[in-house]
Amino acid sequence: MTWGRLLLLSSLGSPLASALPGQLFARTTDAAETATAAAPPVVTYSTSQAHTPYTGTPTTTGALTASSIGPGVSPLPPAPGAFDYPSDGELHAPQPGPYIPAGGVGTNGTEPVYNAKSDFDFESLALALYQEYIELDLFHDGLARFSEEDFTAAGLGAEDRHLIEFMADQEVGHATMLTNILGAAAPKQCNYVYPYTTVHEFIDFCQKLTRFGEAGVYGFLAHLDSREAATLLTQAITTEARQQLIFRQFEGLFPMPVWFEVGVPQSWAWTLLAPYIADCPADQTRLAWQNFPALSIVNQPNPFRIKGSEASGETISNGTNVSNSTVVPESDSCLNSTEVGINCSPAITRNRTNPLSFPGRQVFLTWEEPGKAVGPNNSYVTSTSAGAPKFVAWASQLNVTYSPLTLNGSNSGSTIQPDVSTYAGDPAANGTLFIAITDSDLFVTPFNITMLNPHVVAGPALYQSG
Repeated sequence: MTWGRLLLLSSLGSPLASALPGQLFARTTDAAETATAAAPPVVTYSTSQAHTPYTGTPTTTGALTASSIGPGVSPLPPAPGAFDYPSDGELHAPQPGPYIPAGGVGTNGTEPVYNAKSDFDFESLALALYQEYIELDLFHDGLARFSEEDFTAAGLGAEDRHLIEFMADQEVGHATMLTNILGAAAPKQCNYVYPYTTVHEFIDFCQKLTRFGEAGVYGFLAHLDSREAATLLTQAITTEARQQLIFRQFEGLFPMPVWFEVGVPQSWAWTLLAPYIADCPADQTRLAWQNFPALSIVNQPNPFRIKGSEASGETISNGTNVSNSTVVPESDSCLNSTEVGINCSPAITRNRTNPLSFPGRQVFLTWEEPGKAVGPNNSYVTSTSAGAPKFVAWASQLNVTYSPLTLNGSNSGSTIQPDVSTYAGDPAANGTLFIAITDSDLFVTPFNITMLNPHVVAGPALYQSG
């Protein structure tokens, strides 16, 4: 009898002979057969990448485009029937079967096909695969670059290093799953460059990279045409959420200081990811997403300080704004303290006496002009369609909140961290959140935050608010 399904995964360059995109599950007919079945193969990958910048000349520049481009998506009122369902707790349609309420998507018994069903699907899932590959490489690189003594000095032992290695193994599975959904045109592993020089900076970069990787998927997950692919990606991204929590704990930060995790547009995630991709294989699949001009937070809070909000000029990258662990004077460092509320060494949880940021804090910003070559083989170009910079958008939890921007020059300014709450008792600005320079304070919600893209002057940047 048919009793289960076995996931079929193909190796890059060696697809299973009968496997097409979306044909991820093979029917098994006998328990004994499954008990002796070989484990499916995974994608091929390297753990010895060069990690050197790209120095060649790109043969193609710009995002992937179609033969015709429309004027953009215009705001519309709610869809017809959006308010029709009464939400009164009663059943309002015949049940298709016992204990089954009417409605839902993909619930009519049709066999699922796990593939991309639109350009939106393919480009979104391809972006997620780019993210999985850099995480796979990043976790291995940190373990290879720093010695056991380096990790021990940072408060991380052998079991912690093993956890990082296991997280790299998780990325192998995620990359394999997405590769099989996308098929032969799936992006492949690239060569990457990283800004960190210490274990502390490596951990900070990891918690910020996993932050925008997670948020970038949440931003498009509910919009996928392929509900089947969305189901599998949900099961992968929930694992990545746990990784981000672990890296916060390794950094001596409170593991989950928010009630809701934010979702951001694909172009925001691609803007933050692309600068760390040096070069990719010659036949690499290109992406259609926008690269915005980079945004830097001059006084990004530094979690390695006793008073992190007093930091200024203590980052080693723009966009992700990774904190510099080497510039904090010994007397101001929280890394070697044993005092509760001050100590920021790795722990299950830390409750800091001095918050990293606070409402009313003045935040200083600088940003680049559009037209910079970034990303794989320097083949993408930053751009913006926005007007003059006027606001700072704070994207966190369920909110996009705006604060006025005071210009201090053509590409610099300041703003005040807003005092808002998602719900009473939950400050909206907490954790690792996203900010962007915009030309207007457009009203958007978590489901349509991409409507903000035409108004983004620069960014996003990751703001370490807590």
